Amino acid sequence: MQDFWQEVLEFAAATTHQVGERLLKDFGHVQATEKRDGSLVTQSDRWADEALRGAIAQRFPDHGVLSEEVEHLFPDRDWCWIIDPLDGTTNFARGLPLWGISLGLLYQGTPIFGYIHLPPLRQAFHGYWFDNTELTGLSGAFCNQQPIHASGDALGPNHFFNLCARSVGVLKQDFPCKIRMLGVATYNLLTVAAGVTLGGVEATPKIWDIAGVWPILQASGAVWKPLEPGPIFPLQAGRDYGDRPFPTLVVSRPDLLPVFLPLVQSVAKFP
Repeated sequence: MQDFWQEVLEFAAATTHQVGERLLKDFGHVQATEKRDGSLVTQSDRWADEALRGAIAQRFPDHGVLSEEVEHLFPDRDWCWIIDPLDGTTNFARGLPLWGISLGLLYQGTPIFGYIHLPPLRQAFHGYWFDNTELTGLSGAFCNQQPIHASGDALGPNHFFNLCARSVGVLKQDFPCKIRMLGVATYNLLTVAAGVTLGGVEATPKIWDIAGVWPILQASGAVWKPLEPGPIFPLQAGRDYGDRPFPTLVVSRPDLLPVFLPLVQSVAKFP
């Protein structure tokens, strides 16, 4: 399958770059409206969603697609792309240069390839994680084609841990390291894969926030801990994932789970 994975990588890189260049022209110059869940959306989100879905349909016509702005039902197909056309819409609309485009490719309901492009930073992350599938091919986690790995550093007061906007309640407790809040769910967690932070929490991420990041985090050696009973994947065909949150803790090493889990467990909101 080596040729297939190379095709997937080249497609993801070229498509997100093309969409990203168009989004950079809109950056800071669009009006946002509020969606039902309180998050913001712009015409740029909708345009990017349509462009990504169209590109996938043309290159991989047998693959399903689940997207933030249009299609929330998980299809009954072996292969499915999950896309977030503009992660960090609030940053994008307010002129803060931290936002990205996320693609996750799932096989039989589980992410096995992820690609996240952050146009303002000129950074692109990708990774492969085949786990218990029969798939074979490329492996590893990368940023701008260079291998990345979760940090092996000991916990200290000058290391970072990322919060999301809905998890700031944890600051009522003493925290063992410095806090950052980036406003982009994918990048929040990717910084753990890149060895920049020791951990991060997302209280209410949707499936398009995490599908592309999952294989990159796993391949980097980081630890993904769902803050709810049971596993996240595989996703179920025919299920609507539009309103389903997936509260998540990610840490760089297993020994940090008992440190951070008690501090963030209270932020979890799940069905």
